Amino acid sequence: MPETPAFPDREQWDYLVAAALEEDLGSGDATSEAIFSANERGCVRLEARTPLTLAGSPLAAEIFARCDSEYESYAADADRAEAQQVVALARGRVIDLLAAERTALNFMQRLSGIATLTQRFVAAVDGTRAAIVDTRKTTPGWRALEKYAVRCGGGVNHRMGLYDAILIKDNHIAAAGGVREAVKRARERAAPDLPLQVEVESLDAAAVAIECGADSILIDNQSPKATREFVKRFSGSAVLEASGGVTLETVRTIAETGVDRISIGALTHSAPAADLAIEWET
Repeated sequence: MPETPAFPDREQWDYLVAAALEEDLGSGDATSEAIFSANERGCVRLEARTPLTLAGSPLAAEIFARCDSEYESYAADADRAEAQQVVALARGRVIDLLAAERTALNFMQRLSGIATLTQRFVAAVDGTRAAIVDTRKTTPGWRALEKYAVRCGGGVNHRMGLYDAILIKDNHIAAAGGVREAVKRARERAAPDLPLQVEVESLDAAAVAIECGADSILIDNQSPKATREFVKRFSGSAVLEASGGVTLETVRTIAETGVDRISIGALTHSAPAADLAIEWET
């Protein structure tokens, strides 16, 4: 089984769980409270309906706990679950289990969907040197969780935000008056421990960026043939990362150019929800 990545600190997700339960429950579950008495108890199972990679199990456990239910997990985040596999059981009062059901599924389906899509990309480049890397194209407020899900799928996190790395993109370059000036200013003014990456559109721009001290080159929206030229000329001089419109159909070809990393915004902005369900145990 793959190793489960470290789960984000509570302050990065606690407010999301509280808000999700509040928006769903409001003044109470009108349906369940009308049908069931307070002392009726039961058990539900969380199961995968299709093969998937799990992410978000600690959140499901937290949500059921907040609804006064016991949660027992049979699989860890980053594990591969097969169709019809039971990954957890929850026990408690019927009204509490049903109160937690939808919110727990919303978190698990979203995060497991990201992990599953990431794992498919990782599998597609197996045997090459390329790492699959995420971007900042995340759901507002969910970044720590969504990037955690990427790690569960075997991917690598890029910078977490604007604060922990320098990425000089086309608009920075245009506003500064060129690659050389943009990199020069960044190296002179930024903290020396921040990694510095430059987005380039030509071999000449990459050469200037590396000459001025760039640690990494972002090769954006280039053909595999053009990307191979970047690798041929600059491999070993800087980390080389390809990006732009990468799909499961094209990622292997890009990886075979020899780049070190392939960044894919779709890992977080376009991952379909994983097919998980909560069913009643009879």
